[in-house]
Amino acid sequence: MVLLDKAMATFRLALIQLHVSSVKSDNLTRACGFIQEAAKQGAKIISLPECFNSPYGTKYFPEYAEKIPGDSTQKLSEVAKECGVYVIGGSIPEEDAGKLYNTCAVFGPDGTLLAKYRKLHLFDIDVPGKITFQESKTLSPGDSFSTFDTPYCRVGLGICYDIRFAELAQIYAQRGCQLLVYPGAFNLTTGPAHWELLQRGRAVDNQVYVATASPARDDKASYVAWGHSTIVSPWGEVLAKAGTEEKIVYADIDLKKLAEIRQQIPIFSQKRSDLYAVEVKKP
Repeated sequence: MVLLDKAMATFRLALIQLHVSSVKSDNLTRACGFIQEAAKQGAKIISLPECFNSPYGTKYFPEYAEKIPGDSTQKLSEVAKECGVYVIGGSIPEEDAGKLYNTCAVFGPDGTLLAKYRKLHLFDIDVPGKITFQESKTLSPGDSFSTFDTPYCRVGLGICYDIRFAELAQIYAQRGCQLLVYPGAFNLTTGPAHWELLQRGRAVDNQVYVATASPARDDKASYVAWGHSTIVSPWGEVLAKAGTEEKIVYADIDLKKLAEIRQQIPIFSQKRSDLYAVEVKKP
């Protein structure tokens, strides 16, 4: 039993920084190929980027949207089972009851759908002269949290803009998550300014591992992603980081190290719950 616990204390995480084209079937085929490659390299949890089967943009979401289950998620289920790994399916535009959502589906090593997370905070920003974007023109926000359990740890899910909201990460930490995964596509304005900063902030604030999976950069796309998929430790160290090109990023997640950090700096037992709290209003 001790051996099992020791083996479960570390695992390999992989992030796939996929080059996303306008051909959905090609995106799916290549995503599955990268998942197979990551599994061969020993990864146990593998994440795809935000909007991995479709170009990112309000005009594309209705055209590429699918039901869940649907073709894209069926392929992820099959490859998760084939490789015996956990697959965090980045996100896809999901259609349900006439509404569109930015949705992440997670599959277990037996191909079962373990979690479905709909982006809570829609990306509506206006930085004059640099970038204006309104996801809410076509998308609806989700209204629930989403975690899933593995033999290694509990994992919490967010998508891109969600990482700016510290409360979401705090709630996941309260619920026992030790790894937070945010598939995301920051841009050339917010990426260099905030991408790594936000990840390191969420990691240190909550003493958790934080991972972000971005699409590879395509300078010809209507929305140019920042890239730089990253894995950060609970100490705030950048353990692994991609550049802008298509690649797989790996890091070995050490839960013993996480436990040591929480013991050394015991912020969870030191919080002043008599003075403040983050309140969950829906389960």
